[in-house]
Amino acid sequence: MLKGKSAVITGSTSGIGLGVAKALAANGADIMLNGFGDAEEIEEIRASLERDCGVRALYNGADMTKPDHITAMIAEAEESFGKVDILVNNAGIQHVSPIEDFPIEKWNAIIAINLSSSFHTIRAAFPGMKARKFGRIIQIASAHALVASPFKSAYVAAKHGVLGLAKVTALEGAEHGVTCNAICPGYVKTPLVEKQIPDTAKARGMTEEEVVQKVILAAQPTKKFVSVEDVAALAVFLAGPNSGSITGAAYQIDGGWVAQ
Repeated sequence: MLKGKSAVITGSTSGIGLGVAKALAANGADIMLNGFGDAEEIEEIRASLERDCGVRALYNGADMTKPDHITAMIAEAEESFGKVDILVNNAGIQHVSPIEDFPIEKWNAIIAINLSSSFHTIRAAFPGMKARKFGRIIQIASAHALVASPFKSAYVAAKHGVLGLAKVTALEGAEHGVTCNAICPGYVKTPLVEKQIPDTAKARGMTEEEVVQKVILAAQPTKKFVSVEDVAALAVFLAGPNSGSITGAAYQIDGGWVAQ
């Protein structure tokens, strides 16, 4: 389905990003991984994609807070693969705290990684996509791109921005064969979600189990976590040949959260 295409996925050494990278590779796309983690583990991920999927897989450790790193990463992908057809902006961090106590450095980091990095990747990849009359840009947003929750001011602000950026990118790419859509997952059991459970428990005066049952899963009528595989399958579709008329859309995959 994606043979001959190449993809850059930010924040793809774990969680949703890794799931998307595996799914794109399984469908034939060459992959550039990005993210932090243990060097040996990342190399095993990279090597396993090549071994299991028969594609080329590269890794670039660009820091998503640094625009020059991001520009260099896209340039490396274009040089190595000849082009960047698919861009998945997934990198993200989280911090949970009341607004009056929210550390300024955490606000700045979340905006930089969750929002600004998407602008920098798109800015770098857009010219080549437009010139080739093909591009698939996928923003991994969140249900929090559409609704808010207490104690997540920076994250909610960033994800609303991610969706707004997707809409602008869709309009600018519309006549050039470049689409841009946002996937808005509910709670997925990833390291990012697991790490915020203790902070949410502290902010709300709850136990961690109460946070899972009364806050996280309470938001989703299915009372289940969204699976990484479901998010990845949607990304594969949006990256594929049958999605050319779908652009500027926000796809909720949230167990019914936003329907309430």
